[in-house]
Amino acid sequence: MIQRRCREYMASDLADAIRMLVQEKGISEELVLKTIEEFLLAAYKKKFGTMENAVVRFSEDGSEVTVFAKKRIVNDDEVEDPVLEIGISEARELAEDCEIGDELLIEISPKEFDRMAVQTAKQKARQTLREIQKDTLYSEFKDKVGEMIIGYYQRERNGNIYVDLGKTEGILPKKYQSPRETYRPNDRIKALIYEVNKTPTGLQIVLSRTHTEFVKRIFELEVPEIYDKTVEIYKIVREPGYRTKIAVYSTREDVDPVGACVGLKGVRIQAIVRELEGEKVDILKYDTDPRVFIRNALSPAEVSQVIILDEGKRQALAVVPDSQLSLAIGKQGMNVRLANRLVDWTIDVKTESQFAEMDISAETKKAVSALFGEIGETVEEEEEIAYISELPNIPAPIVEKLKSHNVELIEDLIELSNEELLKMGLSSEEIHTLRSILAETIEIVQEESKKPLETEKSPPETTEEEETYQCPECGATITLDMTTCPNCGVGLSFEIEEEGQQE
Repeated sequence: MIQRRCREYMASDLADAIRMLVQEKGISEELVLKTIEEFLLAAYKKKFGTMENAVVRFSEDGSEVTVFAKKRIVNDDEVEDPVLEIGISEARELAEDCEIGDELLIEISPKEFDRMAVQTAKQKARQTLREIQKDTLYSEFKDKVGEMIIGYYQRERNGNIYVDLGKTEGILPKKYQSPRETYRPNDRIKALIYEVNKTPTGLQIVLSRTHTEFVKRIFELEVPEIYDKTVEIYKIVREPGYRTKIAVYSTREDVDPVGACVGLKGVRIQAIVRELEGEKVDILKYDTDPRVFIRNALSPAEVSQVIILDEGKRQALAVVPDSQLSLAIGKQGMNVRLANRLVDWTIDVKTESQFAEMDISAETKKAVSALFGEIGETVEEEEEIAYISELPNIPAPIVEKLKSHNVELIEDLIELSNEELLKMGLSSEEIHTLRSILAETIEIVQEESKKPLETEKSPPETTEEEETYQCPECGATITLDMTTCPNCGVGLSFEIEEEGQQE
């Protein structure tokens, strides 16, 4: 009777333990049963000195377990090792039809295990189960790194929040918490699984609510077009708790990427902002043109124009109305700082009045005018005040020689003849180079402005009888009495043939 009660107690206790390990700890039933078997064999060995003849059997549903000692039946006077052998007389008391040489399974009551053996085996079993649980959970959560998970506030220690994740516990470090968020016990917490580590004390699952990947997962949850890749996220930059900028683009022409993220009447973006506890979110369209992308990145500020200062060094100038400067820069420079990180350019923000006072080359200003059409002065007006030093590929010695004679403006240069330039110390080759550069520049300006500009001093008026020709080098107007071209300086000679006058 005592044996039966012990077995029933053990079965009930065992069933509860197995159920808890399988359901709460996430350990498979097979591993649990194997661990229990090892625990009982260890206790058997501690008691009897060996486990060679120990047999552990579980019921079909795994709720009951029995330990047997397998003994060989011998004559009563031949029993040498009572642990491994049993006399025929004693054996027949347990099984009447047994014979010498048979093996008999004799049930071992848990009472037969001494307390120390059971304690040692239990300790080993707990350690084994902890390792199994750690390995099982590690494998499960390691595959979920970068995914979103929902848990509940459990406790706080040194600013770190411990989150109940069901099967295990996660930690939300203080550095990964948004500065505007506060939590109370049992609060629901949505976070990103950032790291999964094995430690001597158990499994450590590190959560985060500050990383950009967290924002990306929220957008995937709230915006179906992002989840199904109709709208792609180019890049996200963030100052946790204050402002996030996200650049998006569409893989379909009929889908507005920004509108898809905002949602009808802003319902989608409002849900995202609520999840971020009121953090400002700027959604902007990505563009392959850096000027357009920079303009978009500085939202919500209005940008008048964007000028590329140095494409190699990725430096740009953004010009904004005077009233928009503080908005473009943002509180403590946050808006422009985030824009810099988003576009990966160094952006200098200036007001329109500051830009007007800046020394920007004529070529840059013309490019800006052609792109935006927002500079009030005409190209001709810009050319009238342009410096010779601003001409493309102009050699520095030529600029210095002209400057030494107080000739710095292009409008002064085009009034000078070749003879006057020679007197200023310029060689024939330098004059030819200067005229060529000037001619090329004037041709470009004429095409853009549609207003003809003279590059040389107008030739003297000719009489009706005087015929004019074109310079074979630069195409300028020449007459029979000229020995050099007044524009490019090339030498001229004329020969008269029967068909007419030829150069």
